[in-house]
Amino acid sequence: MVDVLLSHSNHLFYDRKQVEKMQPYPPLQTLLAAAVLREAGLEVAVCDVTFDAPEEALVRALDSCSPRLLMVCEDDFNFLSKMCLSRNRSVAFEMAKAAKARGIPAAAHGCDASDHPDAFLEAGFDYVLIGEVESSLLELAQGNPRDTIAGLAYRGHDGAVRYTAPRRLRGELDSLPVPARDLIEMKPYRDAWRSRHGFFSLNMASSRGCPYRCNWCSKPIWGDSYQVRSARLIAEEMLAMKRQYAPDHIWFADDIFALSDKWTTQFADAVKSLDASIPFKMQSRCGLMTRDTVHALKQAGCVEVWMGAESGSQKILDAMDKGLHVKDTYRARENLGRHGIRACLFLQFGYVGEGWPEIQETVRMVRELQPDDIGVSVSYPLPGTRFHQTISAQLGSKANWTDSADLAMMFQGAYSSEFYRALADALHLEVRQPHDTGAIRAAWDRVYELESSGEHARVA
Repeated sequence: MVDVLLSHSNHLFYDRKQVEKMQPYPPLQTLLAAAVLREAGLEVAVCDVTFDAPEEALVRALDSCSPRLLMVCEDDFNFLSKMCLSRNRSVAFEMAKAAKARGIPAAAHGCDASDHPDAFLEAGFDYVLIGEVESSLLELAQGNPRDTIAGLAYRGHDGAVRYTAPRRLRGELDSLPVPARDLIEMKPYRDAWRSRHGFFSLNMASSRGCPYRCNWCSKPIWGDSYQVRSARLIAEEMLAMKRQYAPDHIWFADDIFALSDKWTTQFADAVKSLDASIPFKMQSRCGLMTRDTVHALKQAGCVEVWMGAESGSQKILDAMDKGLHVKDTYRARENLGRHGIRACLFLQFGYVGEGWPEIQETVRMVRELQPDDIGVSVSYPLPGTRFHQTISAQLGSKANWTDSADLAMMFQGAYSSEFYRALADALHLEVRQPHDTGAIRAAWDRVYELESSGEHARVA
């Protein structure tokens, strides 16, 4: 018997795009929450469903562990969880049913649960933990009265949903333990990476949140706050991972890494002094990739940076409240290229006001910059954002993507979902297979065909 069994709903093989990529990472937030509970003296176990059929794996774990509480804890550091995919929600709901059938209380946490606590309670969860999870979960697991636990939603005796006071964010991160990676099997991750890519990558996070205010970005966990761990502690965690798991590569899953020039320099110095260097990739903003920051990132071992360029049209960037100039993307590409760091761009099509001329500006930017890779998406209205409020009257019955390859337009945009999917395919081919001119030409012919047809978006 254990006090808390933790799990998550991000099953790799339910997402066609992620199966194709085959870049699985351990459930970082789940493992961090487990570490906090264990540090407080509770008995914990983790059911990792990344590779195993989730419903069957959880039933086995429930029956073998007999937990006092099931915690379905989604990964606040993984963009897949932040996308609130309907397939993941279905898996979580099945987990709640399995716990309920055994008389085990179940709690849920994540972006989707924070946005829709009533739906998760209706599906059989007894509690939804809204906002930052660790303190709320610890108090719940210790048996505190539910009405005294901040950041909790539950049903009262009359069936109505009750909300406790919002959970205040912790003021610092250095007191948190490192994620309890020892509670899962690392071999399936190592085997998947090495069989497909020839190296093994692990994930970690140095910070929480993002202070920028792009109006389409959903932030139900940390809002606009930003907290970062000390550079020395991050370097020490890298060293420990290097010794215990021997990863060939690290993904820093922060929303925004290297926000401060000073912190980045301290990090590079700490990595060097500890001999903790592991090649890593990270996410940041174009405007932050200054010469000094990029130099420090190179010294620390950075090999790849993903940046939210979004659009080559200043008109669209301004409409998004991006706080970015197109020239910042060009400057970042130059600075990263000077140090041999791969420069990769996130692009977003379909935002309100974007037409064919703005799309052409973005395509032109990609061709001029020749990024090392791109990720293409369409504007995705999530609750709590100003963008969602702007187009809410246009939303149909489909409110979430099924999986990360969905790319469905869910409001009345300039073009159809088919057009944007064809555009994504053409740009990906041009960047990733530049010598396959025949396939590229055919892909762009399909884009031009759909564009000239004048077919507008149909609400999914």
